Amino acid sequence: MSTPTPRAPMLSTAEALATLLSAASPIPGTESIPTLDALNRVLSADVISPLDVPPMNTSSMDGYAIRTEDLATDGDRRLPVSQRIPAGHAPEPLKPGTAARIFTGATVPPGADAIVMQEQTEAAGNEVTILHNPAPGEWITAQGADIRSGSIILPAGTRLTPQALGLAASVGCAELQVRRRVKVAVFFTGDELTMPGEPLKPGAIYNSNRFTLRGLLEKLGCEVTDYGIVPDKLDATRATLREAAQAHDLILTCGGVSVGEEDHVKPAVEAEGRLSMWQIAMKPGKPLAFGAVRRAAQQADAAATASVETFFIGLPGNPVSSFATFLLFVRPFVLLLAGMQTVEPRALSLRADFTQKKADRRNEFLRARINPAGGLDLFPNQSSAVLTSTVWGDGLIDNPPNHAISAGETVRFIPFSELLN
Repeated sequence: MSTPTPRAPMLSTAEALATLLSAASPIPGTESIPTLDALNRVLSADVISPLDVPPMNTSSMDGYAIRTEDLATDGDRRLPVSQRIPAGHAPEPLKPGTAARIFTGATVPPGADAIVMQEQTEAAGNEVTILHNPAPGEWITAQGADIRSGSIILPAGTRLTPQALGLAASVGCAELQVRRRVKVAVFFTGDELTMPGEPLKPGAIYNSNRFTLRGLLEKLGCEVTDYGIVPDKLDATRATLREAAQAHDLILTCGGVSVGEEDHVKPAVEAEGRLSMWQIAMKPGKPLAFGAVRRAAQQADAAATASVETFFIGLPGNPVSSFATFLLFVRPFVLLLAGMQTVEPRALSLRADFTQKKADRRNEFLRARINPAGGLDLFPNQSSAVLTSTVWGDGLIDNPPNHAISAGETVRFIPFSELLN
């Protein structure tokens, strides 16, 4: 009687993530697009300012521009108003012994070295009485105070937020150089899967993962090709893999990567490329498949390299497991492909307002939400099949292996706002 092959030890989440990310590098291909259309794209080149911002000294207040030396004596503090300067108009040099009526954002006239806000003045006719002794530079925003000409304002690898687009526009950038979108193919296996709107036969379930994973990929800015539900047949699975590998950077599947008779994804990927099966010491999650599928021109080349392969990631089928493994593993992998440099989500240290006496030997990711008191409440059912918890919760508690949680202790919390960004 043969001795069973011992199982490989489970990887920690840190080990699995490090191994996965070590294989990722920015995909080739860039394009120049209008700044107005660049939201959520990733810069392929630094944005360097061609000018100072502001490009001149400007007033931070509605008031009067003066020369402080004109107020040096204790005598008459009335000054004739020699000009009026709205924003967007070029001023004349300020005549000694006069004041200029000026408005917020307007250019400070040459010769003026301070602004007195209008609440600290009394205007009468064409004169103004100054009721305050300003320091030189008061209420003046100096040229280049925000941005200096020649400085990098947005480095390559930045994902463009609305405020980043505004910053680029503030220095006159009408177009931006960005990386092309990551192209991801998705498909789902399982004869039990049914689409919403279709009759639910005995033993069938609705394919919630299709909606969740497509939404997650699109939120990351990916260009998604959805091959739908693939029949539980080896030939059909292999054919879909070959087609998907041709024009995509990543193939993502859900379910079908175990060793059951109806699980055809594993042998299909092994036949069309290479595959590593990981058991990760995490809950929910655990099984994850990572590998690559050869592209058609290289089908006969058993030594195909990453440059002629399309990456493959297979997620577990339980809805919360696929959701969690996507956020923790697929998300940073895709962001690295997209050219981003920082992919680790920021975590918070928050108080647990619950007790969990039973510790698990695996790294748990518990669905929780922030309560009005600033602590964390735990969703009562942490099963990997309970998708309700992902909607109810605000994020995941990253609980170390073999650790029971006591009420009042500080735990590591990763908000969904970080994991979905």
